[in-house]
Amino acid sequence: MLQLDLHSRRNWMIAGLVAFFVIFAVWLRILPMLSMGHTDILSMVGSDDPLYNLRQVEQLLANHFVYTWFDPMTQYPVGSTVYWGPLFIYISGFACWIAGATTRPEIIGVCLLVPVAMAGVTVILMYFVGKICGDWKTGLLAAGFTAVVSGQFFYRSLYGYFDHHIGEVLFSTLFCLVYLYILISEKDRKIDLKNIAKWKRTALLSVLAGIAYLLGLFLMPTMIVFALIVVLFTVIQFVISVYRDKPTEYLLVANTIIFAVAIIGLMLFGFKSAGLDLASYSVGHVYAYLAVIVGTVVLYLLARYLKGKPKYYYPLSLIGLAVICTAILSVAGPQFFNQLINAAVQFFGQAPVTNTVQEARGWSIAAAWTTFNYGLILMVGGILVILYSVYREDRPHEIFTLVWSAIIFYSTCQHIRYEYYLAVNVALLSALCVSFVYEWGREDIRRLLAGVTSRAGLDEKTNKTGEPAAKRKKQKKLQKQDPGSASPRFFVLALVVVAAGLGILFVYTSATYSYVNASGNPLIMNQDWKESLLWMANNTPATGVDYYTIYDKSTFVYPNSSYGVMSWWDYGHMITYIAQRIPNANPFQAGVSGPNGAAAYFMATDESTADTILDHDGTRYVVTDIEMDTGKFWAMATWFNTTAAAEQYQMTVLIPGQTASSGYQSAMLNEAPYYDTMISRLHNFDGSMATATTAYYVEYADQSVTYVSYPVLSDAEAMNVSAATARAAQYNQNPPAGYHATVLSSSLVLPITDVPALQHYRLVHESPTSELTTNTTDVKYVKVFEYVKGAHIKGSGIIDIPLVTNTGRNFTYRQQSVNGEFIVPYSTTGNTYDVKATGKYQIEGTGMTFDVPESAVMQGLTIN
Repeated sequence: MLQLDLHSRRNWMIAGLVAFFVIFAVWLRILPMLSMGHTDILSMVGSDDPLYNLRQVEQLLANHFVYTWFDPMTQYPVGSTVYWGPLFIYISGFACWIAGATTRPEIIGVCLLVPVAMAGVTVILMYFVGKICGDWKTGLLAAGFTAVVSGQFFYRSLYGYFDHHIGEVLFSTLFCLVYLYILISEKDRKIDLKNIAKWKRTALLSVLAGIAYLLGLFLMPTMIVFALIVVLFTVIQFVISVYRDKPTEYLLVANTIIFAVAIIGLMLFGFKSAGLDLASYSVGHVYAYLAVIVGTVVLYLLARYLKGKPKYYYPLSLIGLAVICTAILSVAGPQFFNQLINAAVQFFGQAPVTNTVQEARGWSIAAAWTTFNYGLILMVGGILVILYSVYREDRPHEIFTLVWSAIIFYSTCQHIRYEYYLAVNVALLSALCVSFVYEWGREDIRRLLAGVTSRAGLDEKTNKTGEPAAKRKKQKKLQKQDPGSASPRFFVLALVVVAAGLGILFVYTSATYSYVNASGNPLIMNQDWKESLLWMANNTPATGVDYYTIYDKSTFVYPNSSYGVMSWWDYGHMITYIAQRIPNANPFQAGVSGPNGAAAYFMATDESTADTILDHDGTRYVVTDIEMDTGKFWAMATWFNTTAAAEQYQMTVLIPGQTASSGYQSAMLNEAPYYDTMISRLHNFDGSMATATTAYYVEYADQSVTYVSYPVLSDAEAMNVSAATARAAQYNQNPPAGYHATVLSSSLVLPITDVPALQHYRLVHESPTSELTTNTTDVKYVKVFEYVKGAHIKGSGIIDIPLVTNTGRNFTYRQQSVNGEFIVPYSTTGNTYDVKATGKYQIEGTGMTFDVPESAVMQGLTIN
């Protein structure tokens, strides 16, 4: 099946086309590199997981290829356990070693090419997968479609996105390739289980499949999904084989050996986490693979036992056994049973917080079409082709393809990131559809071309000899004698044209979309974040934890000099890799939820609550950005309260158009609690007090009146906050049914109520880009704050101090006294940061001024 005849012109043509597809796939993916010019290579790296993988490669190279399973440089103050496998990092590390890459830019340069290369290898594998499922033409189509398919598969293998996802696709496809070969080559083999000579070929292929499975497993524990695919396929294939009286011994041998290899390999690899968690390298995998082996044995023995009995006994018996085994497992092994359920829910299910993670959101029809476009139509055609083929004859490899595709399709519907798995299924099914239709209509194409050629030749001879009648009679006689020269079936030709047209549209649309995305440099790092974190690396105290050292989790203790950096989880790996500081939360969604998580901190409306969280988390610096303040605010609110989310902080309203046919425009307006959150008080007001001035008085109709999903604005007027509040209260005393009034603000810096100053936070750095500029306000993209004890000043009223930032922005920090005291975060002398006081503290209206030394701010001393 997979042999290559070097003397065959066709095989050389196939090899040339596959090579072309690989080159084209690689070219598409390295477009960002080709157009980067003099851009710093660090700026080409994706800002979340790719940075952490680069950190792992650096650590691997610095420690003679020793892989670490515990990292204290993230999720302070507990550190983070690495739950994925080392294979991707080892492959990248060896590539750096071979290339002689030692410096950070050199390591980045080599590593960014690894996913690109893996995508090229996947194209090659897909030729063989397609050939097994069809023929060489199917293989070429599958390889060609894979080379251009867009979406997550393309994005995860694009130059700049250095992560293991494309490796998951590569090794899972390799496993499926070997398993498919077992199915097509061994399905009719008569195996005597007592005679090993009769099944040693099956055993050898199964060992190879087991090794391929292990490679995928050593890259990511998610590989267990393909064990589930094997399980579902095996059950379905046993039922079909029983009904058709086909041998099943090859399935027994294959599944037993494959997962025995997986068990042995995992035990040699070692268990990296306690418990039965299937999302990590635990003993739970061993139990799961044993269950696959035992389940296959039961299926085989039951088929043997029921041989000669009515066929429907078998599926009914399986249903009964499934119910009994589920009940027994839930009682006898509740922990393992719950782990299975939890693993299924995590992989296939949805939770409110998953919508805050872009790659974990559900798949929409629009997103599906954007990614796979005409390939979706061809995919449906491919499914119909498989169903037709399976109905006609025993084709277990096509049953496996169908199950494989169905499981991955469903998982993609639940989490959009699994598009990178689904891409190969769409490519394969599309190839099956196009090649099947072509084969079906090939004879009709020949007839059509033969007829055209024949008519052309006849016309030419008629013109030359002037004897058309005799020739026509002879031609009709030949057509009657040769059925193959009958008229073509034009409806079949129409299907060929449609399939070919859809294939061309699939290739053109996908390649164009991928080209636009690649040439647009979608992964360019945010320069404000880069600037701020480079500043942090050079201007904040070292943590005492060495960036390159591998630490033992059982013995590691953070030094007294260590501290955490609080920011939203999106930026955790940037903090680790660029600043070499320790984030409290990271993109593994660790350190985010719970009473001391990042969500609780940034959504806190009371400073003492926020301070308690930072004290618990050992935080010294807080980094905010404009996105946390705006577009990501709802995500933080959802993590903080999955039920209410941002409902109490912001209101989305619909504004009617000027004409009846113009519809609505939506607008997001802030409610009073928004301005009390820590993210708003820090980023919008620099921790200073803010006084309410103007806002919008708003009247709106709710859903009971409008029958639309959001409130519809009926009146809005900008006015003094006090007047707006009074007017809303008066309106709400006796409003029309379904109508309400409230006070909202459209500005980040115009609160609805007075916002008190923060006493323990001082701005120490801000990035250069201005995101909101008015006559009185200039909000920068990224801001870095230090959490300090604050100096105590006795007095009453309002105290202020003029400040200038590192960007030259001037602002005044103001604070209202509490119980006859001020606790101030800025020093007037001894400050080493670039945000500095340009004068002394003064209590407004009194003429009293104060100098505050740095020691007083850091130690919480009293000035007077």
